[in-house]
Amino acid sequence: MREMQHIKVVPYDSTWPKKFQQEAQKVSDIVQTNQIAIIHIGSTSVPNLSAKPIIDILLIVNDIALLDQQQTQFEQLGYEYLGEFGLPGRRYLRKGGDNRTHQIHAYQYDNISEIQRHICFRNYLRKHRDVALQYGELKTKLASKYPESIDDYGDGKESFVKKYEALALKEHWQNQ
Repeated sequence: MREMQHIKVVPYDSTWPKKFQQEAQKVSDIVQTNQIAIIHIGSTSVPNLSAKPIIDILLIVNDIALLDQQQTQFEQLGYEYLGEFGLPGRRYLRKGGDNRTHQIHAYQYDNISEIQRHICFRNYLRKHRDVALQYGELKTKLASKYPESIDDYGDGKESFVKKYEALALKEHWQNQ
């Protein structure tokens, strides 16, 4: 069954980095010594990029099983703890219900390909304003076309994202 969710893409909001920092502190208070890094990813982490107003958080931990043991603490913070949610090795948490405000993509430190994919794509968009602008325009168009279906919206972005994730990884490795 396809998930129904109202899709709204808005212009960049300069408060998004602060909202990330505030939530990152709350997450850090839960994971404590299991934490390796908490990183702002996704479109809200790219200055001047239009986005759904949902803060994406990449959480890298020492032991994903320990994170699973903290499910209740995340639920007390308002998160739904959805487990792998279709991606082996990931833990996906979302906050805000139908008006989602934050989502966490958590990985154990050795899930290098997924961690790197998220960070390299973010960095590529930050560096290549023309691509970020195209991405923002695509997202705005898709939100207008599929205002009630996150699945159709995501499917519409898939080829663009995969293309630029690959270019981002290529550029990353060329610069090493």
